[in-house]
Amino acid sequence: MLKTRLDQKQIIEDIDRIALIDHELKVALSSYGYPQPRIRPQGFETFLTIIVGQQISTEASAAIMTRIRELLPDMFAATLLNLPTGALRKAGLSGRKVEYAERLASAIVKGDLNPDTLPDLDDQQAIKAITRLRGLGVWSAEIYLMFSLQRRDVFPADDLALQVALQRLKNLDQRPTAKQARTLIAHWSPWSSAGSLFLWHYYRGAPG
Repeated sequence: MLKTRLDQKQIIEDIDRIALIDHELKVALSSYGYPQPRIRPQGFETFLTIIVGQQISTEASAAIMTRIRELLPDMFAATLLNLPTGALRKAGLSGRKVEYAERLASAIVKGDLNPDTLPDLDDQQAIKAITRLRGLGVWSAEIYLMFSLQRRDVFPADDLALQVALQRLKNLDQRPTAKQARTLIAHWSPWSSAGSLFLWHYYRGAPG
């Protein structure tokens, strides 16, 4: 398991390694350049941000999180549990996501989910610990591993944007399923996180 921080230098090194063994990525890299790091703090705030961002656009998620930060300037789990009824709904969360956010806060307060212990676990152990909590599935766990724990061999195959980007990159007739996507990028290991960052970058058409 590679634990080096996914800063810009590491991303460039890892993508260059992938480009040596993946022709389509190498060609795209020459046009689109390298992605920027995505580094988030460990703990409650990032888990909450992940829940908010499930199945909505980045822009919508950012707008909702701005309103939530006005409610929770200290971003403590215990503070969320003390919010007035309906406050999170008014901030833009669906009823289901309010449930997930409250379950997350309660689990952290009770110690059922302890973010401080996750860095000591390997990838699969950390994913298992996170996904015990309703509202945090495999995609959510993998995003946390990539952005907060800075794990270098993660590919969130259930991510729609990654699937679409992979379809375009590999010139496929159809968008690959999560299982097919994992097969298509299996040779990217142990640098899959950098490859994932590149695919998001490629999906958005960012200039190099």
